[in-house]
Amino acid sequence: MRWTQTYIPTLREEPAEAELISHKLLLRGGYIRKLAAGVYSYLPLMQRVIAKVSQICREEMDRQGGIELLMPALQPSEVWKESGRWDSMVAEKTMFVLRDRHDHDHCLGATHEEVITDLIKGEIRSYKQLPLILYQIQTKFRDEIRPRFGLMRGREFIMKDAYSFDRDEKGRQISYQKMADAYKAFFDRCGLETVMVESDTGAMGGSGAHEFMVVVETDGGENTIVMCNKCDYAANIEKASTVEDSNNSDEEEGELQIVDTPDAGTVEEVTAFLNVPASKLVKTILYKSGDKVIAALVRGDREINEVKLANVLGGGVLEIADSATVERTTGAPVGFAGPIGLTGVEIIADLEVRHVRNAVTGANQNEKHYINANSGRDYHISVVADIRNVTEGETCPACGKGAIYFKKGIEVGNIFNLGTKYSASMGATFMDEKGEEKPFIMGSYGIGITRTAQSAIERFSDEKGIIWPRAIAPYELIITPLNFDNDEVREAAEEMYEKCQKAHLEVLLDDREERAGVKLNDADLIGIPLRMTIGKRSLQAGNVEIKARKEVKHEEISLASAVWRIEEMLSDL
Repeated sequence: MRWTQTYIPTLREEPAEAELISHKLLLRGGYIRKLAAGVYSYLPLMQRVIAKVSQICREEMDRQGGIELLMPALQPSEVWKESGRWDSMVAEKTMFVLRDRHDHDHCLGATHEEVITDLIKGEIRSYKQLPLILYQIQTKFRDEIRPRFGLMRGREFIMKDAYSFDRDEKGRQISYQKMADAYKAFFDRCGLETVMVESDTGAMGGSGAHEFMVVVETDGGENTIVMCNKCDYAANIEKASTVEDSNNSDEEEGELQIVDTPDAGTVEEVTAFLNVPASKLVKTILYKSGDKVIAALVRGDREINEVKLANVLGGGVLEIADSATVERTTGAPVGFAGPIGLTGVEIIADLEVRHVRNAVTGANQNEKHYINANSGRDYHISVVADIRNVTEGETCPACGKGAIYFKKGIEVGNIFNLGTKYSASMGATFMDEKGEEKPFIMGSYGIGITRTAQSAIERFSDEKGIIWPRAIAPYELIITPLNFDNDEVREAAEEMYEKCQKAHLEVLLDDREERAGVKLNDADLIGIPLRMTIGKRSLQAGNVEIKARKEVKHEEISLASAVWRIEEMLSDL
């Protein structure tokens, strides 16, 4: 392809709208352009990257027995109501919902569990037709509350989603492992090292899930990966289990007292005023879940994990209580809530709270706190559960020996054990060998195609631009003639371009009549793995310069040997 015959609108200045380096480089390199918040056009270079990522995904899915199909993006509300997810998804405002001219509700597909289950029920009737894995690569739509970071958190994006159907749990485990193997092979081929971590099932439901994370050191790592320095434990922080600290549980109970705490409403202010460690304070944070008010209790040195809390409550929408609700429930302003004397409120405490003896708690009065508060004696807990975030340095919940540490990660794929959540609710059954109707055991598996592409940039870039892994680069080689208006240079560039094409190399010829600096900067910016530079000086010796994008040094190769050397260098990338 010639530069002048395609469309690569590179930018010199950094776009103000972009925060992440990968987002900036996608815009500057002429890969994407924004149409609306979270909605982008994929320009020719990006389209080539997406095609390569998609093809690798297809090959690995097919290798594990997956069968490709394509389902509608426009979905009627009936199938979502049948599964029981319509009301919750509408309430959470996750989906784009629309109504047709006949006043029928529809949504744009955020995912396809309902559609695939509706497709299969009545079609697959016998256990002899199982197992079955179907997948598609398609545009998905999600109404992100805050679209940002380019293709990382968009409202329209490309995704591979797959669904497995098995007769029993043993078969489901085999399918689950097949998809895990396919994912590892896929990300490896894309040049991305990933970590498979335990994760929360979220709105998808089911009994278990894992995410695939690309480890990064940049701001693009929105997710926190929890890892152990002694074993292979890895989990998303939303899922990571905690080990409860019971160090305070042997302390003798003191007399409950109420004390003044003027101008002290935060953990830092209260502990400083009373001269106690944060681990001796029990925070009370109020939430609303539907019509209910929930009081969540954690130690002062811990943070509530709202995903865990929502799971304890059985899912649904969970939101922190506004100041009016706090004052109406406790009789005090925000900062002074406590569990003692609360009525009409479900109190959910973290595992460690029951071990805190003689705790400091809010007194439900302005600028007042209790000291020597003890659960069981002074207040009663409705539910005790793990509802906090794990912290670095804690004991590993898996091996009990190692210490927890954190890494930043970008979620690029996920796999879910759905069980019979959708098949049972939607009446999707098959006949087993005994002639009995049984619900399918299902799994769901997603890969963010566009997210994977941007994650590669977040992982591989420098101050000059993108450094694409060869497998997903839009082109393998860019030929950069420095003086294209010079007959000798132009003829050599055309000759090398023709030879590279005959060698079946994916080559981009920069045939613009631009300054050398502009061409070299653009070549670095768009990140093609190899660059051949042709200039008058090197041509006098019958040579061209070849340089790998990720390397600093270049080498001079004779025109006769250039294609052979390029093929050799590409094989090493």
